[in-house]
Amino acid sequence: MLNVVYEDNQVIVVIKPHNMPSQEDESKDADLLSEVKKYVKEKYNKPGDAFIGLVHRLDRPTGGLMVFARTSKAASRLSKQISEHETEKIYYAVVEGFVKEKQANLLNYLKKDEKNNIVKVVPQTEEGAKKAELNFKVLETKGDLSLLEVSLKTGRSHQIRVQLSAHNIPIYGDQKYNKSTKGKTLALWAGKLSFVHPTTKEKMTFVASPDSSKDPWNKFYIDKYFIR
Repeated sequence: MLNVVYEDNQVIVVIKPHNMPSQEDESKDADLLSEVKKYVKEKYNKPGDAFIGLVHRLDRPTGGLMVFARTSKAASRLSKQISEHETEKIYYAVVEGFVKEKQANLLNYLKKDEKNNIVKVVPQTEEGAKKAELNFKVLETKGDLSLLEVSLKTGRSHQIRVQLSAHNIPIYGDQKYNKSTKGKTLALWAGKLSFVHPTTKEKMTFVASPDSSKDPWNKFYIDKYFIR
């Protein structure tokens, strides 16, 4: 069942479950965009196909907050905000290994291998290399696991997963970038989302915590970071 956090006639904010594609892919598995369209069509008795604008994505294994547009005008304005880095997205990740710094800025250059759907850290001078930058801070450490708060300065494919792995602190449960992974579900969550409403111009902020009963989130006092 679709988990709707907020909706009006311009936008709808929902929680994407882990391992659901943001939009239809070659797997043909159920995807979030189609689920939102179905929800709006049924709730408001829309004739034909309901318009829902996809303005950003989360990797399939990543869960958390996403905003969709309900009109073409809202889609255009939200897309512009995102491309100009005027929205704020905060992620939470549980990583394995020793985190040397309590907070850090990571700057790498990434290149996507489309054939194998994998992203690699490459030299800046390599053709096709794209700058990737993020900030993180350590919220808690329990044994060999640490809970990080991550904010992106760029929005590259698989960025958080690749950069943290390249710095020897791969994300728990990452089947693609963590060779010694201990879990089956990626411990990466889009937990805070802020944007300016496309018509009212009000700044809107949403927070949603991952399931604190599930491993590895249950090793931390996770819910306290989502009190508004």
